[in-house]
Amino acid sequence: MKNLLKFIRSEHERLMDFYEFDDGEDLKSPLALKVMEELGELYEEILIDQGLQRSEKLREGDVGEEFADVLITILLLAENMEIDVTKELEDKIEKIKNRDY
Repeated sequence: MKNLLKFIRSEHERLMDFYEFDDGEDLKSPLALKVMEELGELYEEILIDQGLQRSEKLREGDVGEEFADVLITILLLAENMEIDVTKELEDKIEKIKNRDY
């Protein structure tokens, strides 16, 4: 997880430099939109995997790569919004553990 978060911080800085943004606010909406795009691509791969996609779109898919795209993009958005993902995940896991099902 440490290496992943290190990569996310580095990639976030690279995106800020590339787009010449001075403020993370400028990158927030594009990243949120990118999350939606990546989720759509993941869903398409799931449909392909289940054989539910139109015949012209059926092909060998890569669901794992799309999961990675979604996670990386979400982590970039969290970095942009200065969210401590590790802490938030730990807190949420504890809440889930304490649920009565």
